[in-house]
Amino acid sequence: MLGLLFNDKECKELNYVLRKELDEMLLDLGDVRLDGEIKQAITKRYKIVFRMFARIASPKELSRYTLNVRTYR
Repeated sequence: MLGLLFNDKECKELNYVLRKELDEMLLDLGDVRLDGEIKQAITKRYKIVFRMFARIASPKELSRYTLNVRTYR
């Protein structure tokens, strides 16, 4: 296990970067042109980034990014 220390400004920046990455992946998962294998890979990555985001985000922010798998199949 690794541990990192962030100051407040760095924490806000990390929060921003993770939110933008989650937004992009949600957009990609909603694209009907992508096949199942690609969506499966994106979903796997989404879960990893979401767990990282969950460590620094408020419950209100987390609820916005909770993945409903049925929606993105």
